[in-house]
Amino acid sequence: MQYRKLGKTEASISAIGLGCMGMSFAYGDPQEIAANEHESLATLELALELGVNFWDTADMYGQGANEVLLSKILATKRDKVFLATKFGFRFNEDNSYYFDGSPKYLKQACEASLKRLGTDVIDLYYAHRIDDKVPVEDMVGAMAELVKEGKVRYLGLSEASAASIRKAYAVHPIAALQTEYSLFSRDVEGDILNTTRELGVSLVAYSPLGRGMSTGTLTSAGQLADGDFRKNLPRFQGGNFEQNLQTVEALGAFAKSKGITTGQLSLAWLLAQGDDIIPIPGTKRRKYLQENAAAADIQLDAQDLASIEAILQKNQVAGERYSEGGMQLVNR
Repeated sequence: MQYRKLGKTEASISAIGLGCMGMSFAYGDPQEIAANEHESLATLELALELGVNFWDTADMYGQGANEVLLSKILATKRDKVFLATKFGFRFNEDNSYYFDGSPKYLKQACEASLKRLGTDVIDLYYAHRIDDKVPVEDMVGAMAELVKEGKVRYLGLSEASAASIRKAYAVHPIAALQTEYSLFSRDVEGDILNTTRELGVSLVAYSPLGRGMSTGTLTSAGQLADGDFRKNLPRFQGGNFEQNLQTVEALGAFAKSKGITTGQLSLAWLLAQGDDIIPIPGTKRRKYLQENAAAADIQLDAQDLASIEAILQKNQVAGERYSEGGMQLVNR
């Protein structure tokens, strides 16, 4: 495994991390996810064997269940994991949710995450979104107090605009911005990425495989289980899905010519965008973990990158990455 520095810190984390959300939430039938906990735990164990030490979770994934799952491995191997979690989403009784970035709530959320994870410190603590009702400076100021108290080592933001990143950084150093970034989601390129690079903030790319779209394993929207979160996303619906499949097929043909999978091509492309980019593909299966980790050793040259760009220019991505309500919460 290759390793990269997190922002301006001395922390060394795997160039390809592990997104743990799908082990407890969002992708697939909820009952099936719960029934396959043994495979998820085996995947976490294998991650450490492969050198994948950067694990990403959040308190909303399974409403705390994902943090509890990770605690079963952390109990004996906490020192081998660079652990990231997030706060801010709160659930109503009907399972709808809202974002709360208030200082009072984030301190409660941190304590709850520490307890579920079974640890006394979180390596990287993110605000899961920006709260338009709470000044960024107030939120980050309260997060900085957690650092002073020794409960958190480094601070991060997720889906924040360039302006919010600058406001936050003026209060306390921000080590990482987590945002969706992939061959299918490139809106971070430009103002936001320029800002993170100016400030020395790492960009942690979530859904680097387009929520499974760019793996080539999805050939029909009908493959998605009834409880699968992706059924609500515009890119996975109707004509959008069919159009996006054409992009995947073109990328797949190019990947095959390189002797790699479409997913590995997608991850190698991200890594080639700069040493400050750290993708965290999610999986709950050992097979895909091994495939993803191997992408860290794939080198794409300028001609390869130009060929990929030509494919993307010819085949435009169809549909937003979230529903209308979800899009209102990003890049704020």
